[in-house]
Amino acid sequence: MQFELQILGSGSATPMVGRHPTAQLLAVGEGRYLIDCGEGTQLRLLEQRRRLSSLRVIFISHLHGDHYFGLFGLLSTLHLQGRQEPLTVVGPPGLELVLTTQALHSQMQPGYNITFVPVDTEAHAVVYEDALVKVWSLPMRHRIPCAGYLFEEQPRRAKLVKERLPAGLTPSELSQLASGQDLPADEATGRPALAHAEVSVPAAPPRRYAFCSDTRYQPELAELVQGVDLLYHEATFLEELRERAATTYHSTAKQAATTARDADAHRLLIGHFSSRYKELAWHLKEAQTVFAWTELATEGLVISV
Repeated sequence: MQFELQILGSGSATPMVGRHPTAQLLAVGEGRYLIDCGEGTQLRLLEQRRRLSSLRVIFISHLHGDHYFGLFGLLSTLHLQGRQEPLTVVGPPGLELVLTTQALHSQMQPGYNITFVPVDTEAHAVVYEDALVKVWSLPMRHRIPCAGYLFEEQPRRAKLVKERLPAGLTPSELSQLASGQDLPADEATGRPALAHAEVSVPAAPPRRYAFCSDTRYQPELAELVQGVDLLYHEATFLEELRERAATTYHSTAKQAATTARDADAHRLLIGHFSSRYKELAWHLKEAQTVFAWTELATEGLVISV
């Protein structure tokens, strides 16, 4: 099953040509999950040939504009396109008030139901779950309430091994085995009982993706994302501006890599680059001195897990 992340934007607060504000799209099977929605996100989705109507849930980390100013425009477009499927919006307290106030004064009455899920940004807790994923909040240390999100694929079923299956099984019996059930003995045909474990191999462990939004470096974060397959961590500054990073509640490339190393992450993506940096080679070099499996979260990048 597909488990794929696409970077739609990886810039920070100040606009820059060719570097868009934060937005990411996570695809898990048929599910589409938008993570943050900076200005112009709906245009980025269209540029990448992603259908707006496919969105299932939108996760917002915090209420700084570069992380959610594109949200009301996206919701309006979905209304104009005639969306009827419900949409869930997960985010910090205050987000619902902002959006409903905008809708009130623009007289925009969406033709679909929007469910708002407020997040306790100080807690590590489940904030959303469906048949494809379970999502936890991750407390960030920023100037205003801010949450990251940990996405975990729901456990997959064990896979049947064709060569282990006896001949003559009916479609109903195959369906039972595929769903994890054992088959009792069949006296009519003389077939003995068949255990599901005998004809299957365990599914691969659930895949996990952690999105760590704007935050000061916090060593304790590594425990919450331990062993994650893919980690995104903001890296607004280089280490030479470590003090400015702390003052503004942001992180350096080296600090992001330290979190990945301490978490035993498999791969690291760094993003949310300050516009003062026109080139990003030094971010990558700085991070890779600590954690070799680091990549830049550049515009349009697609990573499969």
